[in-house]
Amino acid sequence: MESLTEKIERIKRELDEVPALPGVYLWKDAKGEVIYVGKAKQLRARMRQYVNFQDDRAKIPLLVDAIDSFEYIVVENEHESLVLEKNLINEHAPFFNADFKDDKSYPFLAVTTGDVFPAIKYTRERHRKDTKYFGPYTDGRAARTVFDAVRRVVPICTASCPEWRRIKRKLDKGDLDAFLSSSSSLRPCFDAHVGLGPGVCCGQVTPDEYRSNVERVVRFLEGHREEFISELSDEMMRAADELDFERAGRIKERIEAMRDLDDRQHAVSSRDLNADVVGLYREETIAGVHVFMVREGRIMNSNEFVLDRGRDVPDDDLLHAFLLRYYDATASIPHEVIVRELPEDADVMASWLTEKLASPHGAKVRFTAPRKSEKRELLELAENNAKHTLLRYKVRTSYEDKRVNDALLQLESALALPAPPMRIECFDISTIHGSYTVASMVVFTNGRPDKAQYRRFKIKTPLDEANDFLSMQEVMRRRYADERMADERFGSKPDLIILDGGKPQLSAALEMFEEMGRDDIALCGLAKRDEELFVPWQDSGPVVLPGGSASLYLVKQVRDEAHRFAITFHRELRGKGMTASILDDVEGLGPVRRKALKKHFKSFKALKEATLEEIKAVPSLPDAVAEEVHLVLQQYNERTKQE
Repeated sequence: MESLTEKIERIKRELDEVPALPGVYLWKDAKGEVIYVGKAKQLRARMRQYVNFQDDRAKIPLLVDAIDSFEYIVVENEHESLVLEKNLINEHAPFFNADFKDDKSYPFLAVTTGDVFPAIKYTRERHRKDTKYFGPYTDGRAARTVFDAVRRVVPICTASCPEWRRIKRKLDKGDLDAFLSSSSSLRPCFDAHVGLGPGVCCGQVTPDEYRSNVERVVRFLEGHREEFISELSDEMMRAADELDFERAGRIKERIEAMRDLDDRQHAVSSRDLNADVVGLYREETIAGVHVFMVREGRIMNSNEFVLDRGRDVPDDDLLHAFLLRYYDATASIPHEVIVRELPEDADVMASWLTEKLASPHGAKVRFTAPRKSEKRELLELAENNAKHTLLRYKVRTSYEDKRVNDALLQLESALALPAPPMRIECFDISTIHGSYTVASMVVFTNGRPDKAQYRRFKIKTPLDEANDFLSMQEVMRRRYADERMADERFGSKPDLIILDGGKPQLSAALEMFEEMGRDDIALCGLAKRDEELFVPWQDSGPVVLPGGSASLYLVKQVRDEAHRFAITFHRELRGKGMTASILDDVEGLGPVRRKALKKHFKSFKALKEATLEEIKAVPSLPDAVAEEVHLVLQQYNERTKQE
């Protein structure tokens, strides 16, 4: 069986035959299954980046470890490669490509444009070539509301109407003229009777008139409301001039229905903005996306999605994957897509969407990443909604509980622990050149922060310069001495100790544990650079947790909390020390008056920013002493600015 090194060398040799042309590549595992699909301007160079580890994405080592072979498809240009990439991802659903977390179908509103008398329907079906789809709608109620509004505005048949299905079967088999000549004698269906249907079943509308209605429905669903209202208003006036007040009344009801729908849609722009605003909010293992569909300056619809990014997918890849899936599914293409950062292939994506838009006026789709203005505000609103999308998903699915359970089980396996680490203690050292050196201890119980158990330590070992090794040994001795282990205030014995700092900190702790005769607690050192875990029982190298895994997310969370807690304590001590040293030489400022200053201003930051009048307002502080304090603080502030 070939080793990883041999496999990589074999693949490198095979890549020599790959052309330097645009195309799509498919990495496969040993079973021949496609595990990743990507596109490239230059296939050979892009694929070599993987096996040469020139791609710094966290998932690449895992991907390279899994690949065994590859395929590639050469295309004419980047536009073709984008479309092909989308189709291949849909076909193979590769493990390492980002995807929707909820693998479910979303509702659409669809118009069966391939029929003689097209109908509208609410559907979750896969797309058909002879049908035009609008959506997706992630809120089924919103889709139903629009469906009902459309039919109040423009009479159109529904695909669920038995009469429409009967007519479709008849027309699919026979002659349109024969149907039209016989339909006038038939009774209208219920929808035609109440004004929601145009009366195809009873010969009240010709195919040309019906086609005009369908075109209106399509424009309505695409968001061209004002143009549509203008047309209806002109038609209403013509009917009134012809004294056809019944038809004018029906048209007026349709206009009012549209106005009512507009009133329920939030106006966001003074201009006729036609855009999709894509807000992205991500966490370590999943991401939320919220899309505002803005047409004619109003939010017509908003959709929310949860994406699976458990393979540590970068923002650009995540956005690229979402845009491919989303715009492949919808026929509602905007003139502008607003995002925080432009995708790497924004020009190619815009060209693809322009082709899908197929504007008769030659309009083009563009991507923008606004830095200010109302578009930026709208983007921030979408991102805030994406955050809430994720929160709702996590509550609905008990995601946190599952993630924590997975994380603890993964740590048990990866670190060869006898049981899941239900109590984790993590330590971090914070110092500046050996001054104000402190250590933090944070505790996670059952995978969650247990702040009542947090502890902090002032390092007592004399240090001329920063020495994390000695500092960590002191903390280990003080925390895990027999008397502290028996102290209920420190809680139970941990199942795992994580030391921020990697192998050096692990060596310091092991040396102290050996001196203390303690060997009943598992330890590991966490290296900051590559999130590697060093363990005592493995000399061959560190333990690397899978990128984007629940266990890596938990370890990072524990480490970041320990770092935050240590930094906070260090700054607190440093601030107190600065206050004392700066004010030591102020004549007439003794312990009582110094205490009054601290009590009045609460912090050194507030004190050094205080005006002379504010310092004089401190009780029991003479004006002469206040002036001296103010002068010393001014000198300190000037010196700090120069540094």
